Amino acid sequence: MSLFTIVRRNPLVLPLAGVAALAMLFVSEVSYWKSIRTIDEIGATQTARGSLQSLPPRMHDASTAARAFVVDGRATDLQAFEAAAADIGGAIEAIDRHYRAEAERPEGLASLKASAAGGLSLLATAIRQRQQASAPARADAATLAADEAQWTGIRKLVTDLLARETVRLEADRGELKRTLLLSRVGMAALIAFSLLALFFYLRHAQALRQQVLEQEHLVHDERDRLDVEVRLRTAQLTQLARHLQTAREDERHRLARNLHDELGALLTSAKLDAARIKARLAGTAPEALERLAHLVQTLDSSIALGRRIVEDLRPSTLANLGLVPTLEILAREFADRSGLAVQCDLVPVHLSPAAELVVYRLVQESITNISKHANAHAVWLRLGAEGGRVMVSVRDDGVGFDPVSSLPSAYGLVGMRFRVESEGGTLSVESALGQGTTVRVSLPELVQAPT
Repeated sequence: MSLFTIVRRNPLVLPLAGVAALAMLFVSEVSYWKSIRTIDEIGATQTARGSLQSLPPRMHDASTAARAFVVDGRATDLQAFEAAAADIGGAIEAIDRHYRAEAERPEGLASLKASAAGGLSLLATAIRQRQQASAPARADAATLAADEAQWTGIRKLVTDLLARETVRLEADRGELKRTLLLSRVGMAALIAFSLLALFFYLRHAQALRQQVLEQEHLVHDERDRLDVEVRLRTAQLTQLARHLQTAREDERHRLARNLHDELGALLTSAKLDAARIKARLAGTAPEALERLAHLVQTLDSSIALGRRIVEDLRPSTLANLGLVPTLEILAREFADRSGLAVQCDLVPVHLSPAAELVVYRLVQESITNISKHANAHAVWLRLGAEGGRVMVSVRDDGVGFDPVSSLPSAYGLVGMRFRVESEGGTLSVESALGQGTTVRVSLPELVQAPT
């Protein structure tokens, strides 16, 4: 059912659908952006908490490394102090950046920055004194002891700021929960409204759906009837094509027999009469003898032409010599006539007489197409058996063609296919422009009875 039909039958469907879609979009967008803002605030708060929580342990690491350097003077302790000092500076910078966007900065932030800077300065002073002295001094220990009060104040400031961030984190989480709850309630209400609208729409569409199902059933029955009729017509056309092919071969056989028996007998009788006349005129009329000799040559040419026509119509070598010699003769005559190089790879196979005739006609039609259209230089002819199937292929190196396009001259290929399929075989044509053409045929091999 089209959208126009739905709107025409239910005028309120389109406005209600528009209102529902806009409402769902509004609720979704408001909830999305509010949730994104709250999540960003939670992430920033978590980052600030992490920086605050990292200050006491890094301060302890700095103090421990400085004390160890004052006592032992090892370079590794100095490196540990410098790394801890760098981390402390980074944490202070992250905390300051977090509170920079706030209108009212926390009171303890400035004290925290000053205390951290002072503590690191005391430790750095002790390290410089140790580096300038050859052995640890009491003054160094005193300097290190002075930072304990500094670190205690820093811990208290960190604790206060962490408590402040915890309160803010809980507030953000509560806001996020309220936003998600509002989104859930709004979406549930809109879904309920949509389901109600869907109910009314389905009730109105029930009768139309039933009509559509009935029409589909009628169309399905009609399609089945047409499919059966198409299959029947296709089978009839296939049988007609096979009958025409058989009738054509029978007509060729009858014509070849008539040419061989009647025309051959007439030409042979005329040649014998000319020979007897020539014998009687020997030495008496030179001009008449010359005419008789020309007549005998003409009769010989006519007899040879008649034999070629008979062989083209119904090859006698196929019944007398077999398929392989017949194909060799056909290939040799084609090579002599066209000047192309023909390479044969022919292996004796077992086929019925009808299938042998199909193979012969296939090769004959293929080389005829090659001589007319391929503009080839060489032809390869192959015959053999593989896995109970007889494989025949005719390949050339000509200009080729596009098998997908419909060519006017493709009826020869259609005739080949019908001939092959009538004997239970398959035919395939492989070709491309500039890459030649290959015609392949697969026929069932005749099972030989055990002797």
